[in-house]
Amino acid sequence: MVVSRIFWDTNLFVYLIENQGRVAQRVADLRARMRERGDQLVTSAFTLGEVLVKPIEAERDDLRDAYETAITAAAAIIPLDRQVAMRYARIRADRSIKPPDAIQLACAAHAGVDLFITNDERLSKKHVPGIQFVTSLDRVPL
Repeated sequence: MVVSRIFWDTNLFVYLIENQGRVAQRVADLRARMRERGDQLVTSAFTLGEVLVKPIEAERDDLRDAYETAITAAAAIIPLDRQVAMRYARIRADRSIKPPDAIQLACAAHAGVDLFITNDERLSKKHVPGIQFVTSLDRVPL
């Protein structure tokens, strides 16, 4: 069996953990399908940092703990290191890509993922060496 490495952008975790309606169900269905196939979920240390801002700001230790536990238990977390920084610089040379998106794409490329999923339709048009496909959540076949 071929296992795919699938990178989730920050927003997918937010939808799922905060149970944001129809979109949360789509992410839950995607995660269930990934488990059935044995796919590996990948994200970045940047994702973890991004999702923890609001719970820390609101002094919601329960939500902070829920995010941290859910993400670290479910996903391989790619650190931000020197090699990622070099990829970031190459990706960010395309000024149409915002810095947070470039960080995520650099981490995913460094990990050599098969699929990068985001809710940002603009990114689905980008080709990034090290990532086979970039797509939006709405376009992911379940």
